[in-house]
Amino acid sequence: MKRNIMIVEDEQRYHDLYTLMLEDTDYEIIHAYDGDDAFQSLDEKLPDLIILDMMLDMVTGDTFFLYVKGIPEFADIPIIILSNSSWRNYKNLKKLDPNLVFLDKKITKEKLIKEIQAKIG
Repeated sequence: MKRNIMIVEDEQRYHDLYTLMLEDTDYEIIHAYDGDDAFQSLDEKLPDLIILDMMLDMVTGDTFFLYVKGIPEFADIPIIILSNSSWRNYKNLKKLDPNLVFLDKKITKEKLIKEIQAKIG
């Protein structure tokens, strides 16, 4: 059974990069280009993992994170935050989800896949 990964990223170059990194895997990608897309996608297809940018148009990544973790149906979905911002700006999010992974956007394909596999196999 294919696992679903939602990419929530508004910068097209990063969205395309993460999609390309996961192209040769067995993961199915759910594309969301801003917070509103992500909210709508949650209602259409439940992801097994979310890759989340923090600086989004319309709804910020931390707002989306808080929404996901606040709804019992979604609360157990693992989230990997990919951001150019310092993790220290968002360290309080780790209190809500100790399993939260925070990585730099300049991640390698190998590191991203390793982190995903650690979360969902």
